[in-house]
Amino acid sequence: MSKKIIGVGSPLVDILARVSQEHVDGIAGDKGGMCMVEHEELQSLLSAIPDSSKELAPGGSASNTIMGLLQFGANGSFLGKLGEDERGQYFVNAFIDAGGDKNSFKFCAQTPTGTCLSMVTPDAERTMRPFLGAAAGLQLDDVSASDFSGHDHVHIEGYLLFNRDLALKTLKAAKEAGCTISVDLASFEVVLANKDVLPELLENYVDMIFANEEEAKAFCDSDDPQVAIESLAKYCSTVAVKLGADGAWVQHNGQKVYSEAYKVEAIDTTGAGDLWASGFIYGILHGLSLEKSSQLASKVGSEVVQIMGAAIPQDGWARIKALLD
Repeated sequence: MSKKIIGVGSPLVDILARVSQEHVDGIAGDKGGMCMVEHEELQSLLSAIPDSSKELAPGGSASNTIMGLLQFGANGSFLGKLGEDERGQYFVNAFIDAGGDKNSFKFCAQTPTGTCLSMVTPDAERTMRPFLGAAAGLQLDDVSASDFSGHDHVHIEGYLLFNRDLALKTLKAAKEAGCTISVDLASFEVVLANKDVLPELLENYVDMIFANEEEAKAFCDSDDPQVAIESLAKYCSTVAVKLGADGAWVQHNGQKVYSEAYKVEAIDTTGAGDLWASGFIYGILHGLSLEKSSQLASKVGSEVVQIMGAAIPQDGWARIKALLD
């Protein structure tokens, strides 16, 4: 039977734009980085890019993972806040169309839906300018154990840790409801800002943790993925250290394996780690072996980097699901 899974985090509408290197050089901030912006600055950045170069897609770290799980046939919902506007309705419609349950969304009439401009240069690198908008308005009173009742698993994006009280209440509520919990550390900034509390939170609440190379290094102060696995496995029974094109090391209940990445030509890495997590979570929760789960994750990750955005087309999902036959 398919598991019932809920994501928690920031539901965003991604605006994906193919731009030149010169375009990125002409804006403030480093190429490949992520700088938060206000609504007015976002609108200014958008106005400088022709509409023909832009595409809309549902986004946000945890929501990308849940959307991927929906494609596998999982029952999915999402706890996050949207604006009562056109972009918010677009996000809800996309979630429903993917097979998701809309009933866990919260709404804010005063603030626009969160939006992330993702500028992709010809080398496939993303430069992101997110405006969190309504997504930043999720409050303590918006979260209770009843939100997780009837669910098997909760997937939380690490960005939630920038609001520690909200993150802790979410973790406690999920555990109270009897759910297992996975967390994607999201960015090295999240790890560095929360190193004083992360070990305790992981040990007490988290069953499955995802980290990329930078996040793992920030946690254990080492470039060695073996050190990272060992460090994180002290607190969580399931650990994944993702190495991008170099594959991933994963450990589950003491068993450790290396998973190679599929060799493909990447055009956009938007959502690659989020969708990798979709395949891995689906496999582990549905009784696949650690090797099969990590292979499935790698396949999902390879498909998403070959397209713009995080919405893998159906022919890509057909290739992914062939691994389950």
